[in-house]
Amino acid sequence: MEKIYLDVCSLCRPFDNQDYARISLETDAVNLILSGVKENKYMLMKSPVHIREIEVITDDFERTELLRLLETYGRTIKVESEIVRNRTEFLISKMFGIADAAGHQLKFNT
Repeated sequence: MEKIYLDVCSLCRPFDNQDYARISLETDAVNLILSGVKENKYMLMKSPVHIREIEVITDDFERTELLRLLETYGRTIKVESEIVRNRTEFLISKMFGIADAAGHQLKFNT
């Protein structure tokens, strides 16, 4: 089964204003991928970065739905913390945001 990592921005797309064509197309793509996850075609990977980012979403419905989605379908990523920390610090030094740096180099070991 293929492992999929969707960042929180992608997971939030269905909650965005769908009046714009690009947003609507991206929402369709996310929903198609999530359909594959629900049909066990893909394995949705989750990380502590997901949870931290979602916990600060101010919209109660959106936050609750995203946490429920990850709880129901997400598989936790196991990482080697020292390697991840070193690589994350390197990426931050290259001007990556903290969440992007941490999520970018996660190993998908379950």
